[in-house]
Amino acid sequence: MNIQQSDKKKYYNEMPQTDEGWWESVLAEEKQYLGGRTAPRQVKQKTASPPNSEPPPTVKSDTPADWQLVKQLYAEDRTVDMKVLGHNRGGLLVESDGLAGFVPFSHLVDLVGKSAEIDRDNCLEMYKGRTLRLKVIECVPEDGRVVFSERAALTETGKRNELLHMLQLGAEVTGVITNITDFGVFVDLGGVEGLIHLSELSWGRVLHPNQVVKLGDEIKVKVLEISIERNRVALSLKRLFPNPWEHAEVEFPAGRIVPAVVTSVLSYGAFARLEVGVEGLIHASEMPLQEGQNPRDFLFEGQSIQVQVLHVDSAHQRLGLSMRLKSE
Repeated sequence: MNIQQSDKKKYYNEMPQTDEGWWESVLAEEKQYLGGRTAPRQVKQKTASPPNSEPPPTVKSDTPADWQLVKQLYAEDRTVDMKVLGHNRGGLLVESDGLAGFVPFSHLVDLVGKSAEIDRDNCLEMYKGRTLRLKVIECVPEDGRVVFSERAALTETGKRNELLHMLQLGAEVTGVITNITDFGVFVDLGGVEGLIHLSELSWGRVLHPNQVVKLGDEIKVKVLEISIERNRVALSLKRLFPNPWEHAEVEFPAGRIVPAVVTSVLSYGAFARLEVGVEGLIHASEMPLQEGQNPRDFLFEGQSIQVQVLHVDSAHQRLGLSMRLKSE
């Protein structure tokens, strides 16, 4: 799908936009550990010290930031060898002649997708003193921020720029899932990574991306937004399919009895998904519970049930369901 410049405004008006603050979520995990600050120029060494002892020695960087070099590396999509000085829980602090910056945990080749399985601090400590081949993936001189990636350095020089200029809004492309986080899924499109935000994975309710996709999966996605300057691409999985909410009020009028599958059970009720993909709430008061029972005693995830439609609010994507079936 090729969208000319004159058609972009019309396209953006027709396509629902991503959630406000979408871009800010891209490095959410790393910012959490950095406290929203840039990587410090002074790195504390990890040494065991008894209470009230002298503070541990520090490793200082006296190399001035060569922003011209940083911008050149970023613009040309070139690799550079950097030495690891230390780390925090967000990732590695690296330095080379005229360069200093941060490598997020999720951009280390050997650790991607393993955050929940390993001792994060010990794994990052093992990188200290090593030299890594990296690429600049974010360069913000006014904030003193330089972010590097080992994953990005796996692709040939210039490939990122080539792909970013080839991508078109609305295009359907294929990629491989390289990382799964609480807020979304990163997809390698062949040299540049895009993000599928949690809200763009399914028309239904998704608690965590791993409910929908798996690391290493090859998937088709739709391009929602491209920022060449920031090296970022917004993707969607759900927009490959028609929005089932658009016709939900017609397909599921109040009173209709339909099959559903329980997706989650809570103290106050349960959510169930209909065949077309829309999901609704069955409040505990709409379940034939025995005295002393709660929804978790009555239902389980994956259970197939019959429900009756109580009401549909397509605009807010809300659906009320009942298990107290009455004649239609």
